[in-house]
Amino acid sequence: MTTTPERTARRPFVLELHEGDRTMAGLLGGKGAGLAEMSRLGLPVPPGFIVTTEACRAWLSGGGEPDGLWGQIEDAMVELEQRAGLRFGDPSAPLLVSVRSGARFSMPGMMETVLDVGMTDAVAAALVARGEGRFAWDSYRRLVQMYGRTVLGVDGVLFDDQLTLLRQETGAATDADLDAAALERLTAGFRRLVRERTGEDLPQDPREQLHRAVIAVFASWNGERARLYRAHEGIPDDLGTAVNVVQMVFGNRGERSGSGVCFTRDPVSGAPGVFGDYLPDAQGEDVVSGSRSPMDLSELGRREPALHAELSTHLRTLEEHYRDLCDVEFTVERGRLWILQTRLGKRSPAAAFRIAVELVDEGVIDLDEALTRVDGTQLQTLLHPTFASAEGLTPLARGLAASPGAAYGQLVFDAETAMAWTALGRAVVLARPETSPDDFGGLLAARAVITSRGGLTSHAAVVARGLGRTCVTGVEGLVVDPDARVATLPGGVTLPEGTVVSVDGTAGELYAGQRDVEPSAVATAVSQGAAPGEHGGDSTVRAVLTLLAHADLRRRLGVMANAETPEEARDARRFGAEGIGLCRTEHMLLGDRRVLVERLVTDEDREGALAEIEQLAHAEFTALLETMEGLPVVVRLLDPPLHEFLPDLVELSVEVARAEERGTVEPALERRLATTRRWHESNPMLGLRGVRLLTVLPQIIDAQVRALAEATVELRDRGHDVRPELMVPLVADVAELVAARTRMEAIVGDVARAHDTSLHLPIGVMVELARAALTASELAQHADFFSFGTNDLTQTTWGISRDDAEANFLAAYRDAGIVATDPFKTIDEAGVGALVELAARDGRRTCPALGLGACGEHAGDPASIAFFARVGVDYLSCSPPRIPVVRLEAGRQAVLLAGASRSTSDTR
Repeated sequence: MTTTPERTARRPFVLELHEGDRTMAGLLGGKGAGLAEMSRLGLPVPPGFIVTTEACRAWLSGGGEPDGLWGQIEDAMVELEQRAGLRFGDPSAPLLVSVRSGARFSMPGMMETVLDVGMTDAVAAALVARGEGRFAWDSYRRLVQMYGRTVLGVDGVLFDDQLTLLRQETGAATDADLDAAALERLTAGFRRLVRERTGEDLPQDPREQLHRAVIAVFASWNGERARLYRAHEGIPDDLGTAVNVVQMVFGNRGERSGSGVCFTRDPVSGAPGVFGDYLPDAQGEDVVSGSRSPMDLSELGRREPALHAELSTHLRTLEEHYRDLCDVEFTVERGRLWILQTRLGKRSPAAAFRIAVELVDEGVIDLDEALTRVDGTQLQTLLHPTFASAEGLTPLARGLAASPGAAYGQLVFDAETAMAWTALGRAVVLARPETSPDDFGGLLAARAVITSRGGLTSHAAVVARGLGRTCVTGVEGLVVDPDARVATLPGGVTLPEGTVVSVDGTAGELYAGQRDVEPSAVATAVSQGAAPGEHGGDSTVRAVLTLLAHADLRRRLGVMANAETPEEARDARRFGAEGIGLCRTEHMLLGDRRVLVERLVTDEDREGALAEIEQLAHAEFTALLETMEGLPVVVRLLDPPLHEFLPDLVELSVEVARAEERGTVEPALERRLATTRRWHESNPMLGLRGVRLLTVLPQIIDAQVRALAEATVELRDRGHDVRPELMVPLVADVAELVAARTRMEAIVGDVARAHDTSLHLPIGVMVELARAALTASELAQHADFFSFGTNDLTQTTWGISRDDAEANFLAAYRDAGIVATDPFKTIDEAGVGALVELAARDGRRTCPALGLGACGEHAGDPASIAFFARVGVDYLSCSPPRIPVVRLEAGRQAVLLAGASRSTSDTR
């Protein structure tokens, strides 16, 4: 349903409820569209009209109130008076209205509402004269309180303080216990407060009240809490809010009046049946605020069975119409039921899956639609282990929830101790000021990681998520001193090494001692490869397995894993990986093995070091290929800057200086310092790394390629079906790729000839530089596949370091509205995404059979998978714990894209 041109021309900024429907949420807001739809269905909705989001956007643009807006509102008020049989501001038959915000997407409690607009001294006096003194003063004090806070900017705490004091003076347990005289005093006190704080009183002209209330609701769109909520939920800042002006109905009008909120199913568990709360002699804000304890909705059934039956009928109507869980607000006024709002109910991840599948069971929706009603973020939550209830426990500290999950262990302060204690069978939590690649072994060994610095995309956060480790970063007030082996909390509490702590990565909290961990039943079932029928009676597990299985049938994206060890590879297969899309060979040379690279560049036993590197690579490639039998394994050649394998220049310089002071400096130490200085770079992330090593240090690449080729031939000779591929990182120019491919193919050819066999290893390019994307058509002539490394592509496109940006200014950018989302978490479609799309298009034009993958952090991000699906990549490669998430989201996006394609075809 849409408005007619005549109606739009007559009243472009205001629509009556009967002029809209549920499809118009962009114009009417979600609340307004719900009211319009319920009116169309014939439900008992109070009459009203909607000031559209277009009016709000016009006001937000800085041009002031749109021309003609107030005249349109006054015309609509005249029609509302006629439908209600009441008159705005007339004491003999007063019409009061609510003025409520209503954005396109639900933002509960984030914007403002003003109730009882139209109440004046004259109206209150007339109600008192009719014997409704308590109702009159209760409604009046609500208006003064809301108008004073929302329109005039008086601190709401000041009103609350007066109300609390009055309850204490009168002995009233709740607001409902205040009599008419007390409420009259309260209203007078509220008005004095408003005058003292603002210099003005509540307007006695109801139209002025309405006018200013509408503008205040517009302004609340840019309130701090609304902005923060939109940033968290990814809601655009330019949508604006509608304003719903509706006849007031009163739940505070005596015993046979009240208000409630209910759901057509349990929003926490997803169980069928009506769930909700009801509060007698109360308005809706009393239920929502929690100022009084409501009763279960079933109590309404005992008190007013006919009303309860009528409400149940309307709830069935709404769920059948919307074909989903509905959240409904209602008011009972003197025994008459009014439905005030409906929307699709917010639900827990568990409820989302259960409701979707049970609606399929009931024949309401099909599996395709059910798949679109859940998402990867919800599944991610269900996969992480959780702690048992924290009731009664106080966190030691709070930080950023960087990687969800629950873990406990003994505090350690360096990677070496973490690995050593883990080898002894201890559970450890690694605490660092921040982490670096040198800490990888400790990150791998620890059950959880906490850092005093860093953000949600810091090194610790990114690696922890990739490894499936619990992580809390940027812990407020935490001081980590690795040298003293102690962490200090605000207030001076110290945690020495060995202290047992529990880390809640989902809530971003740190607790003392060992809390009990509850494993995720969903993760267990998925990792065991359970079928939908194998759920042990757990409705959530059955629902997840059902929708994962359907997602696998519908998705077009392959799902691969980032993995380097047989253990990670086995985890990947259990979670449903179809291969390894990124094996990072540098992980074979970090930790204690780093000395091999140092020996190589210092020319100390270079041949011996190369032999050891090749031997290690051969053993690890063999184990990895065996584990991934029958599936592709993409091996990326050495990518990190060379400095990550060498000693820290400052520390080594200090060590040599101290040795010189003692007169004990050794030639080997001096040579080590000289070599480190020679290889030192000012900006190593843009220096000697990736394909550039082939030019100055080709032997290490030769060793890796030869080890992979040897492992492949030997395994195939033993009857194994292994499918390795090679990937060249950080290519900027086609000449680099040609040189690398020529050398790599020569080594593979030498191995094949030595074994008297044939061997072909596909060779691809990691596209992580803008120049590679821009010259994709040339690269595609010499590459079998592209894999988009979107982490580095984001860094080089934006010209910022991921870790430094998150620590120093990216959070401030988000707060200031300069960026809507973290570009390292969710792909920047306008910039980085455009390069990916360009490279995919140009590469495929040159080579239609070119394989396309993505293996950056974004490949496991549910919000980014839609982009990759649209671009047409063949597969995504993510950390093993994220594989079920990507499977589900890939299937979901396939269904959504198919639906969008059908819609486009239908409109042609």
